[in-house]
Amino acid sequence: MSRRPPGRSARGSGFFWWLVCVLGGALQAVSIAWPFQGWALPGAVPGQPSGGWQIASLAMLVLALQYATRVGQAMWRGWVFATVWLAGTFWWLFVSMHTYGGLPAWMAVLAVLALAGLLALYYALAVGFLCAWAPLSRVAQALMFAALWTLAELARGHWFTGFPWGAGGYAQADLMTAWAPLVGVYGMGFLAAVLGYTLASLISGVWRWLSAWLSSPVNHRVGRAAQGVGMVTAAPTARVQARTVPGLSEGWWGLVRGVPLWLAMGALLLSLSGGGVWRDLGQHGTASTGELRVWLLQGNVPQDQKFEPGTGIALALDWYPRQIAEAVAQRRATPVSGPQLVVAPETAVPLLPSQLGPDFWQPLLANLAAQPAEAAVAALVGLPLGSLEEGYTNSVWGLTAEAAGRAAAQAPVRDGGIYRYDKHHLVPFGEFIPPLFRWFTNLMNIPLGDFNRGALPQPAWNLHGQRIAPNICYEDLFGEELAASFRDAAAAPTVLVNLSNIAWFGDTIAIQQHLQISRLRAMELGRPMLRATNTGATAVIDHQGRVTHELQRLTRARLEATVEGREGLTPYARWTAQWGLMPLWIGCLVLALLMASLRGLRPRGGRTRRR
Repeated sequence: MSRRPPGRSARGSGFFWWLVCVLGGALQAVSIAWPFQGWALPGAVPGQPSGGWQIASLAMLVLALQYATRVGQAMWRGWVFATVWLAGTFWWLFVSMHTYGGLPAWMAVLAVLALAGLLALYYALAVGFLCAWAPLSRVAQALMFAALWTLAELARGHWFTGFPWGAGGYAQADLMTAWAPLVGVYGMGFLAAVLGYTLASLISGVWRWLSAWLSSPVNHRVGRAAQGVGMVTAAPTARVQARTVPGLSEGWWGLVRGVPLWLAMGALLLSLSGGGVWRDLGQHGTASTGELRVWLLQGNVPQDQKFEPGTGIALALDWYPRQIAEAVAQRRATPVSGPQLVVAPETAVPLLPSQLGPDFWQPLLANLAAQPAEAAVAALVGLPLGSLEEGYTNSVWGLTAEAAGRAAAQAPVRDGGIYRYDKHHLVPFGEFIPPLFRWFTNLMNIPLGDFNRGALPQPAWNLHGQRIAPNICYEDLFGEELAASFRDAAAAPTVLVNLSNIAWFGDTIAIQQHLQISRLRAMELGRPMLRATNTGATAVIDHQGRVTHELQRLTRARLEATVEGREGLTPYARWTAQWGLMPLWIGCLVLALLMASLRGLRPRGGRTRRR
């Protein structure tokens, strides 16, 4: 994308642009959820996304690409940027592998860097194609960059089971709220890439104009022009003007032709600061289905004790049933204001039902079964299910008074008549071991296994006039999979519930990052999201992505709240339920190829031209 002719070196040393890419990648990582408590960049809030800084980070990458003179050089800079960004986003994988898995520290660091480096190849290929086939038009370049960057995000999020944690669109949870129910997180990332390219082009244009002005000779008037000594001027050339204002080099007609571009950019910028009108635009097709009173439980069982019989298991088997019993008692005492649903997190019951005797099940089930039907509390509990012969699943049981009564009559307890949800999108290395990587998992002291996948979609749980759809752990990263339950609008969920245990990653920024991910799903689908977690963030998020209630992380407590269910479909839920993310795949691919076809010059000698 160099404006310099092929063969000439880019302005600035290679180390300088390498440093720009490193700093830009780091800025992209922290923009998803600001990790520092004692210091923050202007506008950044600890634990919150910073959309403006994410756009600035992309602008830093684009500037580095604009001064690249070879495709290989551009790919290197894109790879450095993406590796730093991804490693800085999910560095906390080190905690699970080293602190809890016993992997040597150097090996855990190497594993994180290797994963980040491999995933960064998607982005390196994207910018390599951009710099090899960049069109002459600055607008076309911006669209091509956004399309290719989005394709790289989609590939990272879906190929080889996908790991889209930290996608750039999550940093836009506050700045681009209005766009979430229209285009989703990947569409928001596309818009951020357009703005990042635009910002870089403005900076580059202003810098070139200033450089040209500062280096121009002083204008001396000479009286005897007739003697051949004329006026020396150094006005900006049309090429510089065209960089700064598209169409200016073609006169007023060029400006007129550029009006649609400026209107589109103005509307985009207005949507970033338009307030409630823009925020509600994608939610107008949804409506309230009434309120549901909930208790969300946060057991704060230390991960290194969670599966230990004398400590973590004993704590979980005592505290969670006691909370459910208290909910039943409160509902009996105050039927109008008592809880209607209690949610315990992923693997709150850390053993198989068959491993727990009647001393555990009978008091719990009998208490639930004895409730009056008109004022009954239900419980949603995470636990493993299955057997050695059938295979195991990471699952959720929904226990109503009626289902508890039937289960109490069985010995041993089985899931006949109990609502059941089985996790569909499994975690690589945690819930299934990829081929050829058994040797790696054998190095760690972590209870790993190969779980069975649940179906997609699975029916919602009908409770108190709501249709409740659970998802487990990082399943809420995959909005298109949650949207599969929205194909039939009449049966679509009205409340989403995420049950998680990310104690594996300690007291790190992973907790706030996961909260921002859940916020995006709530905005995209127009549904509230309840989060019941082991260590945090246990929270209630409304259908517009606002956190209305939240527990302090790393505490043992319950969150009492009221949530409003919603029905109807957002545009994102409607098109994603029918076609998944295929429209984005096709649209970005066609756009990238179309912009490449507008290129007026062929690649020469493996070098690039920058416009």
